[in-house]
Amino acid sequence: MSITSEFKEFALKGNVVDLAVGVIIGAAFGKIVDSIVKDLIMPLVGKAVGGLDFSNYFVLLSDPPAAFAGPMTYEALTKAGVPLFAYGNFITVAVNFVILAFIIFLMIRQINRMKKATPPAPAPATPEDIVLLRQIRDSLSK
Repeated sequence: MSITSEFKEFALKGNVVDLAVGVIIGAAFGKIVDSIVKDLIMPLVGKAVGGLDFSNYFVLLSDPPAAFAGPMTYEALTKAGVPLFAYGNFITVAVNFVILAFIIFLMIRQINRMKKATPPAPAPATPEDIVLLRQIRDSLSK
């Protein structure tokens, strides 16, 4: 079997295609959750805490270059190459993870409910020859 035919067989298996679709949908879903956290939830949390922006919480690990004249924001300092301990970004990513994990939990919970809702299929009827053999067995054991 040539390598191209082996690869074609591998790539066209249902599991590989299902995995690829899952990864693509997961990436898109991750972007949606990231936007929800970044654009909707974190501004509300910041407003509730007093107008704070978590993305600008950081600790300078070294002084900015002498020629640096920009604002002391996360974006400007990282562009200038200043090492930062950016715990505000970590808080944002952690909230993002918790929300994503909660949404996945709700989805799996609903899928499990739907699986339980379907009644089990009735057992197939016992073939008549088996029924007759059981009756013979029972009458012989008396």
